[in-house]
Amino acid sequence: MTPSAPAPTLAFVESPVQLLNVLEWAHAQRTGLLGAVPRQPARGTGARPTAAAAAAATAGAPAVRIVVLPPTDPMSRGQLRRMAGLARDEGHQVSWQEARGGRLAPVRALIALAREVRAARRVVLGDPFSRYVQLLLTLVRAEELVVVDDGTATMEFVAQTARGERLVRWHRVGGGGLPGRLRELAYAPVSATARHRFTPGPGSGRRVEVFTSMPVTAHGAMTVRLNDFAWTRSRFGPPRLTRGTDLVGTSLVETGVVDADRYRDAVRALTLEHGVTRYFAHRRESPEKLRALSEATGLEIVRPDLPLELIARRGPVGRTIVSFPSTVVHTLPYALIGTGVTVAVCDVDPGWLTPAASERARGFLAGVTDTARDVHRLPAQAAPAAG
Repeated sequence: MTPSAPAPTLAFVESPVQLLNVLEWAHAQRTGLLGAVPRQPARGTGARPTAAAAAAATAGAPAVRIVVLPPTDPMSRGQLRRMAGLARDEGHQVSWQEARGGRLAPVRALIALAREVRAARRVVLGDPFSRYVQLLLTLVRAEELVVVDDGTATMEFVAQTARGERLVRWHRVGGGGLPGRLRELAYAPVSATARHRFTPGPGSGRRVEVFTSMPVTAHGAMTVRLNDFAWTRSRFGPPRLTRGTDLVGTSLVETGVVDADRYRDAVRALTLEHGVTRYFAHRRESPEKLRALSEATGLEIVRPDLPLELIARRGPVGRTIVSFPSTVVHTLPYALIGTGVTVAVCDVDPGWLTPAASERARGFLAGVTDTARDVHRLPAQAAPAAG
């Protein structure tokens, strides 16, 4: 449903994590502007705030209208619907706009959103690499753009804009032959406009803010604000801790970076060495891969219904959480401050990578591990590849 009056702040999200980080940004805006102290929930609870509490918490908060542009996979859509419920409980307006699923869907969505995009005074978005978001940016007149985390891709976004490069996802390997190159050529003006929006020149009056948990450095007219998951910590937990170790799954196999057999062997080795009992699946991991992992390791496979930061904060959660290089090695230490949980990261051995994995992917994964704060680092030998 289109609101009667355009909101001064308009947010576009395409994943559950992006929506969580919009809530974190709105909370930071509120507490930073008003000097409010986040309320503390009852110990060990994971309940949503009451309607009265939500109304009180959002008093004076910036008006945020959140537009969900959902992907097609069921896991992401389910998590997004649950996150939308939390956002509404916080007093934000959330709408669902299908922009995929047919050749005309993007065009219909663009027409439906055009008026609001042009009228918004501030635009918040979670995936600057998204072609649909970049298309929306051609309509933006707002003087302020805010980029919230969509995971470790934020690191690459800041680095690429600093170097004036084309915005390309770090794990993308190219291809597509002549048709693919022609599509890239046709899309080039849109991509160039997006890059220009994210790198305003001096005196332009436009501002770009990156709200992030990632270790990045501002450049040019960009400012960086820390996302320390204050909203998550104020709303949920602290969690009850179990005696076992939890392992966080990754979609590196699905993106073509890591070999599936090597990944399975690494998970099996970590399970034996660290007493892992549960495997928290990434929302993009395939059912076939998860079934093979379960059969090879005996692990309990958990498909979270919310982003892992919320799942871990609500608990129960292991005293140790092990992850491969991914977003959570940067976000979980913030979300779990003071809980006694140890976050450990296992390096990806170069031998696990597929032939299609680029040198850029190798360096990026190493950087994710090297820059993680407050985590215990496990050598790749802890999860050796099969001989």
